[in-house]
Amino acid sequence: MAIRLTPPTKNVFYVSIVCIVFAVLLYFFGVFGGVEGGFASVAHFAFWAAVLGWAMLTAGVVMKGV
Repeated sequence: MAIRLTPPTKNVFYVSIVCIVFAVLLYFFGVFGGVEGGFASVAHFAFWAAVLGWAMLTAGVVMKGV
């Protein structure tokens, strides 16, 4: 039984891209000291924002009509 992959809707794609861009910005702000709280706490939130973006994009590809 094969999984039929479909392209995600535009809204799901755009929201997942926003999450990924937010994660990258958080990471770089943490690296260069632009955010209070230290690198470890900012990198933690950046990781979960990237995971959220990836999960949304994956759900949009696997599930039809999401």
